Amino acid sequence: MVAPIESDDRSGRDIVGAVLKACSLLEHFDASRPVWTLNDLTSASGMNKTTVHRLMATLIHAGWIDRTSEGSYRVAMPLFEIGSAALVQLDLRTAARPYMEGLATTFGDTAFLMVPADEGAVCIDRLEGHNPLVVAGINIGSVMPYHAAAGPIAMLAFSNTLRERWFRRELPAYTDRTLTDATALSEHLDSVRAAGYSVSSSDYLDGVAAVAAPILGRDGTAVASISIGGRVEAFEGDALQDKIDRVCDAAARLTHIAASLPVRA
Repeated sequence: MVAPIESDDRSGRDIVGAVLKACSLLEHFDASRPVWTLNDLTSASGMNKTTVHRLMATLIHAGWIDRTSEGSYRVAMPLFEIGSAALVQLDLRTAARPYMEGLATTFGDTAFLMVPADEGAVCIDRLEGHNPLVVAGINIGSVMPYHAAAGPIAMLAFSNTLRERWFRRELPAYTDRTLTDATALSEHLDSVRAAGYSVSSSDYLDGVAAVAAPILGRDGTAVASISIGGRVEAFEGDALQDKIDRVCDAAARLTHIAASLPVRA
């Protein structure tokens, strides 16, 4: 007898729940927490302890997980090899490029991708739109202060470590609109964090405005920012809100993959 062919509406039966649970356990392993005990993994996953033990035993048998000498779990080499092969073809700059192209094409402004470094925000990519204004002075490799311009401020607002470190320094003025008072800057960073984005206007370069949003890692700390900058008059009213919405959407999408991508300046 020929077995009946399953219809498309039964395709959900092809999904194996145990495999999904095993994958969700693997997602807890990252650079900040490469080793987990059974009790900690059970608590973090919310699964039954017996289920976690059986799934991890299966992953050990498959070669995806190793046991430490103390009996904890750690990711085995095959997962690193697979991840490395994927990351050779994809890094943060590559992932962000389509979103930068979309922003630059839609609005005609210059799109930027920045990452944090000890001395300031480093621009690792930029893409000019069709508007006549070229944002001079911000090029690939430029290092910008964290307390001026939308991109750096977006990262400073979403990193307690950066904020603590930067507030130990002097806050020089780049224009008459640069925030150089520590209290005022702290209040501004709090508002940026609450809003989820940063808007700047002539605080780093006269006549230049920008909108930026942070790209966050798994711990909610900024690992980069995506932004667009252009003439001040183009960042007002409905046009400004449209830019905020599009930049925030791009940042949110990149946040989903940022934790697995290497940041290369």
